[in-house]
Amino acid sequence: MPIVVFVLAVAVFAQGTSEFMVSGLLERIAADVGVSLGSAGLLTSLYAAGMVLGAPTMAMVTGRLPVRYSVGAFMGLFCVVHVVGAVTTDFTVLLVTRVLAAVANAGFLAVVLAALPRWVGPAMIGRATSVVVSGVTVACIAGVPAGTLLGQAWGWRSAFWAVAIVGAATIAPVWAMIPRDVRDGDRSEVRGPSMRREWAVMGSRTVGAAVLTGILVNAATFAGFTYLGTITADVTETGDRWIPVVLALFGIGSFAGVTLTGRYSDRHRTRIVTIGTAGLVGVWLLAALTAHTLTGIVIMSVVAGAVAFGVGSTLIATIVQTAAPRAPHIAGALATTAFNMGAVLGPVTAGLVVDGTEQPSGALWCGTAFVIAAAAVVSVGRNRENATSADALKPSR
Repeated sequence: MPIVVFVLAVAVFAQGTSEFMVSGLLERIAADVGVSLGSAGLLTSLYAAGMVLGAPTMAMVTGRLPVRYSVGAFMGLFCVVHVVGAVTTDFTVLLVTRVLAAVANAGFLAVVLAALPRWVGPAMIGRATSVVVSGVTVACIAGVPAGTLLGQAWGWRSAFWAVAIVGAATIAPVWAMIPRDVRDGDRSEVRGPSMRREWAVMGSRTVGAAVLTGILVNAATFAGFTYLGTITADVTETGDRWIPVVLALFGIGSFAGVTLTGRYSDRHRTRIVTIGTAGLVGVWLLAALTAHTLTGIVIMSVVAGAVAFGVGSTLIATIVQTAAPRAPHIAGALATTAFNMGAVLGPVTAGLVVDGTEQPSGALWCGTAFVIAAAAVVSVGRNRENATSADALKPSR
């Protein structure tokens, strides 16, 4: 495994910390810049929207550039806007920096995921993807709590400075470690189908099914994760004392799931997606049924994190591998968009369910519904593959 993959995971750690840490700093930000808490919430929703729109857009804009220039530019922009965000007193400027940070984050992931097959070879795509994605799970375990603690001790701006510093520390190593054939912008890289022809890959049943499944699985993940703290507070008599513990356990489970599936997904990708997606139905259902007890929440936060992110990271690798042969420049964008569309769809839908039922655990039932749909998509895809294989084996008359 090239060392650059691990350095990229550190960069993704900084990006993941930025994406999720704001939820723990909203009250302080709102008070400091003089806006309502609801208005401050736009910092989170606009970041998610920027991720969804930024991945395909940036993949198209930078598709013909050498990878190290694109990656370096995205990481540089990400760091600069965090510095601007840390010093501004204008809420509108802060909102703009969050959108630009999201676009840079999405572009970075889109380019990196698309380039992984060329760096590590087809036999290690799954493992390399799991290493990169592990940056997000480590951010949930350590980065987000650390950012919150920094914000509480030295003000929310210190958390933005910390993210900028960690991100900046990765720019030079990534620039130096990008493989020579990609780094030098070899002409063999820039030849290939046009961007318009690459987008036609979405007409493929295999790619389309993988993207749709990825959206649904990640929608379930973020539906449950978004309300996990509220669910915990509802069943404990100690206020919010258990919330950081439960969120950390979810992050630990996520890291374990990504790491474990990454070791086997290159050889058993289809099996992991098929069995894992079906298993997620039981996982989220059990989480919903046991959400009235602290013991159930503690146990299922680890289990749900492990299975959800294990299957989710495998689906990311699946999208990249199935799309890359015909769409080498946007394969990473498809994977990034699927992940973040789920991150938007899940919380929004869960919010409607929670408001309608007045029960935070409704988010877990919402997650169950999403993975039932995902399992159905996988099942239909497998049946079509089996039917095609059976037709191919029939003797011709």
